[in-house]
Amino acid sequence: MQLDGIKGRVAMVTGGGRGIGRAVAELLAQQGAIVAVCDVAEENAEAVAKGIKENGGQACAYKLDVRDYEAVNGVVADLQSRYGKIDFLVNNAGILYPTCIKELTPAEWQEVIDVNLTGVFHCSLAVFPIMKRQGDGRIVNISSSAGRSTSDLGGVHYTASKAGVLGLTRHFAKEGGPEIRVNAVCPGLIETPMSARFGTPERLEEVRRRLPLKRLGKPEEVAALVAFLLSDNASYITGESIEIDGGELMI
Repeated sequence: MQLDGIKGRVAMVTGGGRGIGRAVAELLAQQGAIVAVCDVAEENAEAVAKGIKENGGQACAYKLDVRDYEAVNGVVADLQSRYGKIDFLVNNAGILYPTCIKELTPAEWQEVIDVNLTGVFHCSLAVFPIMKRQGDGRIVNISSSAGRSTSDLGGVHYTASKAGVLGLTRHFAKEGGPEIRVNAVCPGLIETPMSARFGTPERLEEVRRRLPLKRLGKPEEVAALVAFLLSDNASYITGESIEIDGGELMI
């Protein structure tokens, strides 16, 4: 299905080299957007951008650590110079560690907060004045069902960071309107390299069994929701956080 208002737009996707970010980048390109694939792993970003171009889409790749505000500003400035605008931002970059509280160090806490929460702030802050001047912009933040409850796989730092993203989303939406719409997506357990790395087969099966839909989600399903929220079809939605978790939080 072709969504309204995506073709010809310039989209910046962080953590775009794999998992949900990759699915978002590929879907936006299929919908006609020009996609900047940003990832701390440069080779992953380049591989996704190359695949998009080989399939007839438009894309470029950037090595980006969202913890580095100067680096974020550099990517944003280059995109604006190259295309004259930035229409969409998808804050997807994130990390997870399963460390329990009694074993958690302040350094590991700070690392997760810096990537998952401060990174979202850095990227949003960098594009905010540009979108304001343009008179239009859309931001979608990838939070988690952990932001409303607790994480199945991650520690307290992951849960806290994703809850913080929801607060950040609401406040950016409040100050961003009417020019900028800002929303959050809250995935449950999705079949990604991250869940495969930190979830044992037994743990993933335990989650699957308790879900009303009896399966884990797919990155493409999250990408479809993100693309909808970026599109003109969602023109009256802002400041919201939408669950995509197979019914996890209602049980």
